Amino acid sequence: MIRDLGHAAFAAHDLERTLDFYEVLGIREAFRLHHDDGSVMLVYLHISGDRFIEVFPGGPQPGQNTPQSFMHICLICDDVRGVVEHLRKNGVDITREPAVGLDGNLQAWVKDPDGNAIELMQLAEDSPQRRAARQEEIA
Repeated sequence: MIRDLGHAAFAAHDLERTLDFYEVLGIREAFRLHHDDGSVMLVYLHISGDRFIEVFPGGPQPGQNTPQSFMHICLICDDVRGVVEHLRKNGVDITREPAVGLDGNLQAWVKDPDGNAIELMQLAEDSPQRRAARQEEIA
């Protein structure tokens, strides 16, 4: 049975720029895996607990219309507006300002340096996600 998000994975065009971006979000490198020749295979970024983002080098040039199935990652935070202001102060463009979504949660959107969409979500107490989590705790 699936219990949680383990990681989202994608390829970065400029690995160091991508790592710097996620560090501004407070998500830091946990470890790297290397190929036999010593080159970087992937970098694991630690979100919280056992949740990670895997970043592979060698991604496409941002802006190219490369078909992909990746949609976005969602990062849960306690204060979306505060996170947005922190990102703005660090030069990150906000693609969608904080607003309440259809699920009743406050959300904002940004893109990482490779154009990957990131949803920043502040869960409302009565949101369907919180209700589902409480039901799981009861079961």
